[in-house]
Amino acid sequence: MNDQLFLKALEMKKFNDLDFFPFNLPIIQKLNKLVFNQSVTFFTGDNGTGKSTLLEAIAIELGFNPEGGSKNFRFSTHDSHSELSQYIRLVKGTSRPQDGYFLRSESFYNLLTEIDELKLSTANYYGGQSLHNRSHGESVLTLLSRRLSGNGIYIFDEPESGLSPIGLFKFLILIDELVQKGSQIIIATHSPIILGYRNAEILEFKDDNISVVGYKETDVYGLYKRFLEDENFIDELLK
Repeated sequence: MNDQLFLKALEMKKFNDLDFFPFNLPIIQKLNKLVFNQSVTFFTGDNGTGKSTLLEAIAIELGFNPEGGSKNFRFSTHDSHSELSQYIRLVKGTSRPQDGYFLRSESFYNLLTEIDELKLSTANYYGGQSLHNRSHGESVLTLLSRRLSGNGIYIFDEPESGLSPIGLFKFLILIDELVQKGSQIIIATHSPIILGYRNAEILEFKDDNISVVGYKETDVYGLYKRFLEDENFIDELLK
C-alpha cells in the first residue's frame, strides 16, 4: 500500500436484506475491502457491473456533489445516486488533499450549467468563457488543464465521453501532470487508450469479483485487439 495516498482503502459496512440496486449486484454483495496501491486506479468492466456506482459512492463519501464538481458544489438537477455511500467506510492517509474534483460524464452538461450560474466560467481557471461554448471534449480538457491544480484527489467517471483519440492522448498527458504534482486519481473507463497509462492499477469488475489485472489481460484490450486485427470481426458479429 502506498503510504502517500490520500485514500488508502474502502471497506464495506454490513447490510442485510437489501435486495434492490445496487445491493443486489453480485460484486457489491461480495465486496469486503478494496485497497488502493497506486496514484492512479482504474475501474473497468462491462456495463452494469457496478464500477460507476461504486465510484459515485466514493465521491459522495469524500464530500463531492453527486452530480460533479468540487466540494463546494451543491446543485441538484436529478437525484439519481444510490444509497451505497452510506454503506462504505473510507480509510484515508495522513496527508490531506489541497484540491479535488468529481467529473461525471453522465451529468457533465449540468455541471457546466452550474459553473455558468455561479459566474465561474469567466474565471481564468475555467478558461475565461462558458465551457458550453466549447465541444464536450474541449470542455473536459479545459477543465483538467485550467481548474485542477494538483496535490488533490480526483474522481473521473467515463471521462472518455466526447474525447477524440487525440483528445484521449492529451487527457493522458494532463493526468500524468496531475500525478507528478502529488495527486491521486480514480477513473472508471472503457477506453483502451486511457487504460494504457503506465504505473496504474487496473481493477476489472467481472461477474461477482473485482480483480487486479494487467493491461493486456483486460477484456476491453482483448476486444479492441481482435477488432483491429481481424478483418472479418464485424461480419462474424453481424451474422
